[in-house]
Amino acid sequence: MDRTKYIYIGMDIHKETHTAVLLNYLEEKLGEIKIKNTLQGFHKLEDYILKQKGELIPIFGLEDITHYGRNLSIFLLDRDYPVKEVNPSLSYMERMSYASTRKNDTWDAQCISAVLMRRSHLLPDANPQDYYWTMRHLVNRRNALVKASTKLMQQFHEQIQTAYPNYKGFFRELDCQTSLTFFEHYPSSKHLENISEEELGAFLRIPSNNSCSTNRARKILDLVAEETTKERDYQFARDTVIQSITRQLRAYQREIKELERTERQMYQELGYQLETMPGIDIVTACALVRQAKEKTFKISHKGIGNFIPPCIF
Repeated sequence: MDRTKYIYIGMDIHKETHTAVLLNYLEEKLGEIKIKNTLQGFHKLEDYILKQKGELIPIFGLEDITHYGRNLSIFLLDRDYPVKEVNPSLSYMERMSYASTRKNDTWDAQCISAVLMRRSHLLPDANPQDYYWTMRHLVNRRNALVKASTKLMQQFHEQIQTAYPNYKGFFRELDCQTSLTFFEHYPSSKHLENISEEELGAFLRIPSNNSCSTNRARKILDLVAEETTKERDYQFARDTVIQSITRQLRAYQREIKELERTERQMYQELGYQLETMPGIDIVTACALVRQAKEKTFKISHKGIGNFIPPCIF
């Protein structure tokens, strides 16, 4: 690679704006521009580079190609510009190598340009793959919903404990459809007044697909009778809270199920068989795919290439 033939453009990436600094092979600054993180901004950058490059070939260096810099990297690659992924640790060491350190967008972009100029032949090509980028967002979204659902279940336990002290004996799982349906319709014991075993049993058969019978209804009513206490003030308001929680838990469950369905569909495209290993389901397999890919990017920065651990794949 003849370094004298290139103009090196280091990009400091942010959410709303990007800063570019242009260097030649002598590390002389040839220009600087700040653009918006929009398609219009990308065209502005390209026009500026074309005016400044002369006979030189533009080569770009970006620290971030999977987050705020993803759209820019795709824009540049679609126009056949060489784009390199610069490990942030390299630009950090470049910045700290000077006696007087600075920290601003221009200086950061210039340090990235300097790393790009010296190491362009070693840096990995930018490869913002849609598959792994999308899989990461799917896994993160599902994890966020599971976390939110767990916090909501803690609130649910707190509310149900007051309304039904013996609630843990009602159902094996508090978040099953039968349980949620029951507590939505009977958020406190006063709603069970004058309800017979047969009526409650008939009600439970529908959400449980006939797995709950009159025996379950009898058990619930007996447990309620054991802890009958005087109704406290504003129980109607607490009933509203319980009913709201059950509806939101159902919504979380529907969304999580839909995300898992999409994860399974995408995972099957890879042809991996991680789920055949004991203790690994599709959800865990998708998380492993995402984590392995992120580690692959880190390894590739060190010059080892796109290595994927054989113990995983």
